[in-house]
Amino acid sequence: MKLILSDVRDLPIKSDDKYHVIYNDGNLHYCIGCFGCWIKTPGQCVIKDGYSNMGQLLSRCDELILVSKCTYGGFSPFIKNLLDRSISYISPYFVTRNGEMHHKRRYDNVISISAYFYGEDISQSEKETAKSLVSANAVNYDGKVKNVLFFSTAEEVKAVLI
Repeated sequence: MKLILSDVRDLPIKSDDKYHVIYNDGNLHYCIGCFGCWIKTPGQCVIKDGYSNMGQLLSRCDELILVSKCTYGGFSPFIKNLLDRSISYISPYFVTRNGEMHHKRRYDNVISISAYFYGEDISQSEKETAKSLVSANAVNYDGKVKNVLFFSTAEEVKAVLI
């Protein structure tokens, strides 16, 4: 399954057996850093707002597709918040990968990440920052980067996703 996290509401892709699409419904609460998803309810966020299963959704996907406005080289607040709420995808325990300390996998799947950033006048510096951010997320998820693409408008992203 491909999991799509999007701050653009009207993508041409709908949730079905192949895709699971998550948009902002206005109910997403911020991660409070309680680590309940690691300790109290492993793999499941303790905040009951309709987004508590983000770690489990990641465990069932082979590709994570992020559609986000490029905000100073980072994700939009909604996408950043969803990724924060997905921390239950990884284990609280550590392993060494490529000489660096990272969280251990909780699940067996390997996620490839595609990021589609949009925004007017995205600078080269912001593009480099965004690429580094997606790469860092892939390392943290013990996954890989598939694509990091930049567009001027959300409409251009929609056209590519068709």
